[in-house]
Amino acid sequence: MDTEGFGELLQQAEQLAAETEGISELPHMERNLQEIQQAGERLRSRTLTRTSQETADVKASVLLGSRGLDISHISQRLESLSAATTFEPLEPVKDTDIQGFLKNEKDNALLSAIEESRKRTFAMAEEYHRESMLVEWEQVKQRILHTLLASGEDALDFTQENEPSYVGESGPPGRSSLDSVEMAYARQNISEMWAMVKQMTSVRLVSASDVLNVRTNLEVRMEFVRQALRYLEQSYKNYTFVTVFGNLHQAQLGGVPGTYQLVRSYLNIKLPAPVPGLQDGEVEGHPVWALIYYCMRCGDLTAAMHVVKRAQHQLGEFKTWFQEYMNSKERRLSIATENKLRLHYRRALRNNTDPYKRAVYCIIGRCDITDNQSEVADTTEDYLWLKLNQVCFDDDGASSSQDRLTLSQFQKQLLEDYGESHFAVNQQPFLYFQVLFLTAQFEAAIAFLFRTERLRCHAVHVALVLFELKLLLKSSGQSAQLLSHEVGDPPGVRRLNFVRLLMLYTRKFESTDPREALQYFYFLRNEKDSQGENMFLRCVSELVIESREFDMILGKLENDGSRKVMASAAENKGLFEEAAKLYDLAKNPDKVLELMNKLLSPVVPQISTPQSNKERLKNMAHSIAERYKAQGISAKKSIDSTFYLLLDLITFFDEYHAGHIDRAFDIIERLKLVPLSQDCVEERVAAFRNFSDEVILWLYSVLLETLGIIFLGLLMASWVFF
Repeated sequence: MDTEGFGELLQQAEQLAAETEGISELPHMERNLQEIQQAGERLRSRTLTRTSQETADVKASVLLGSRGLDISHISQRLESLSAATTFEPLEPVKDTDIQGFLKNEKDNALLSAIEESRKRTFAMAEEYHRESMLVEWEQVKQRILHTLLASGEDALDFTQENEPSYVGESGPPGRSSLDSVEMAYARQNISEMWAMVKQMTSVRLVSASDVLNVRTNLEVRMEFVRQALRYLEQSYKNYTFVTVFGNLHQAQLGGVPGTYQLVRSYLNIKLPAPVPGLQDGEVEGHPVWALIYYCMRCGDLTAAMHVVKRAQHQLGEFKTWFQEYMNSKERRLSIATENKLRLHYRRALRNNTDPYKRAVYCIIGRCDITDNQSEVADTTEDYLWLKLNQVCFDDDGASSSQDRLTLSQFQKQLLEDYGESHFAVNQQPFLYFQVLFLTAQFEAAIAFLFRTERLRCHAVHVALVLFELKLLLKSSGQSAQLLSHEVGDPPGVRRLNFVRLLMLYTRKFESTDPREALQYFYFLRNEKDSQGENMFLRCVSELVIESREFDMILGKLENDGSRKVMASAAENKGLFEEAAKLYDLAKNPDKVLELMNKLLSPVVPQISTPQSNKERLKNMAHSIAERYKAQGISAKKSIDSTFYLLLDLITFFDEYHAGHIDRAFDIIERLKLVPLSQDCVEERVAAFRNFSDEVILWLYSVLLETLGIIFLGLLMASWVFF
């Protein structure tokens, strides 16, 4: 088949050559195979280019023609377009054509305004989009941080092996995610820890603009130290008491009950045999300085003075020094006496063999702060008590750095220099918490306790106590770490991220126990997030969505379409003020005024003072009254009249206490509560039956004050007459 094809091709070529040779006008050309190939390639490429361009033109004509465009004139129209006129004046004007010039200027101004508005609109849109993205990313970041921190805190949980449990392991079955410690919190507590919290928070606060100023106030810091010393002294006295009564045979307790006899019996157990190196004799068979030290350790300076007096001949000037120390409110010697004692200590006692004598001198003279007195202060509590006794608050300029220990220095030493590793927090977490808390490092103590899962509930509740007492230093932003130091704060001051603390704690059970979570969220009612949103409202809204407890949290619609807010629970608990606000939201004026009557009645005759309970309730009642009158809202007639009558009585007593006798009398005369003439007696007695109990309760006070006003009026009239 191939042979036939080539033969036919050869025949055609010979025929073509014969025809070509017959044309005499054309010159005869001879080419080799390579030249023929090159010529063919050129012809082929020229043909393909022309064909592809024609094909593209055909396709473009079909596409544009289907859309109604005139293909034949489109090239001319495109060539006639020019971009030059876009940036030229709208119309060419002559120099003397004022109308044309003004028209162009007007058009240019309009175009400029449109362009400026367009740019401003795009810029605003971009800014809004950017802010929206930032807010969204901030929320996502907070959720991620909370999640990571929660998992990270669990990873930092310490393993407690031999420490006894303070709460039973058994708990009521159910769907709750709360563990036995958290569920039993209202019934169980750690007595020692809460006794310490109570002691440290029983301080007399000073008026200040914020918590930082309160906590850094000199008087408050001194009070913290005094409270810590009282707690340590009382705890040690209790320990001594338990030790003695646990070993009565060895203690040989006897004599007049008191600290001296308790310490003497304790030394029978503590120092059963003579200790070498003790000086200055004995009292009833016990070393003098040991008796003085342990009496001071129990917080009884009177008992220590009893020992000093019995051994005064061996103690030299110490009796005079100790008498001055005992009579000082601040437990501080005068500068002259302190310098004299320190000089005596450096010359004669620094290398003394009696550790109790050295410890007593270091305490009352606040000297040699580098010596930890480990021979007598062999426990952490003893060490804390010794160092807190040496803390100085005034800079008299006479003390060297070796004899001066400030509270800030001691706090830094415990938290940063020693730290958790020194106190073996794995085995004794409460000990380290005690160390931090007794040195007024509340935030650091709470943050440390919160890291242990089974102690987390106690850390949260301690934080709530400090928050309510306005003693807790809170972080200014939610993005801060749980424990942080902010720019501008004094050195050593730490802040606690209170919002994050509560949110991390409630995250575990908020979906299963929304009622309990709401109790904690209520503490955030005055807190704001970075966007200015109320944290309580934000947490409640998220809680509603997650728990799906819409009726329980937000209330429900009745069959008649009225709203019912769950305020009855607050009313049943006696939270009348909160219940009144909830009923006000539910548009139930009867219950609002009924509860307000119960709240106002007890404070009617009281003297109004700024920020008092009466002042707050009075402002709340006036706000409700003004709003109800403006909107035409009224309750039942009896409740309504009692409410406004109580407000008038409050005004009467306020005017009376302020000395505005005439105004007070005008109010009583207008109210017609008491008969001011013989003719009105029957009418007032009949009206008395219609008064509610809230009003009747104070009628005797109204009568008494009215008689006083009338008496003063008669007295003043008699003075004028004479």
